[in-house]
Amino acid sequence: MIGAHLTAQPLMFTVVSAAGWLAAGLAIGAAHFLSLRWNVRLLTDGRSVLPALALQLGRFAAIAVVLAVIAIAFGALALLVTTAGILLARSVILRLGASP
Repeated sequence: MIGAHLTAQPLMFTVVSAAGWLAAGLAIGAAHFLSLRWNVRLLTDGRSVLPALALQLGRFAAIAVVLAVIAIAFGALALLVTTAGILLARSVILRLGASP
């Protein structure tokens, strides 16, 4: 088969690119899930629920827009690795929040 093999250059580029998207996903996920703590404080504050709902809508909209832009501009691999980073950040933040 012609062109069926990977050379070292594109493979290395793919690995480095995936590491960058993973780091981006970790940052996006950390911001998203750390803002959840702020959102819960707003909900349990006893004041108006509107700021908490606005923040929740903003959180969802921001992550949806970021993932849509990544999917459209950079493709499926970038989207999948970024999403993996977001899920990894979720796990880390949940573990840190569960510790006494």
